[in-house]
Amino acid sequence: MAAAEHVEPVDSEPEYEGLVTRAVAFAIDAAIISAVSVVVGAGVAVSLSVLSVPGDIENAIFALAGGVCALWSVAYFVTFWSATGQTPGNRVLGIRVRRADGDATLSPARSLLRLAMLTLAAIPLCAGFLPILVDDRRRGIHDMVAGTVVVGSGEDQPPAA
Repeated sequence: MAAAEHVEPVDSEPEYEGLVTRAVAFAIDAAIISAVSVVVGAGVAVSLSVLSVPGDIENAIFALAGGVCALWSVAYFVTFWSATGQTPGNRVLGIRVRRADGDATLSPARSLLRLAMLTLAAIPLCAGFLPILVDDRRRGIHDMVAGTVVVGSGEDQPPAA
């Protein structure tokens, strides 16, 4: 007599990730962004110390460097969220960002909106992140506005294109 196969029920609801996991992933990403910025900044500073540059031009270079650093930070998140749904920090913790209405990764415009709203959510003493603690899909204000969720990455299933 053949043994009956035991089939596990398929859980259609993904595992939504909470505040602490997301915060640790963001801290890893912030460390990467900062490390690259420090290395590049040190290279610029050494170059400026060797070269004879007038003070006004040196100040303009430092202002430009600040803008480039901000652009680098934006490009980091938008590129990773749009390409794979995972920043390096998210990958380390096994989470990814996806659209709330499907399993697709974000468009660059949606990624940029999410990042802008993430920044605004942090301004009032991080109050924009409090809904993560009570929302059934653990979404912050930035996720609600951008139409995103943060889920376990499910390494056995790559994100849909």
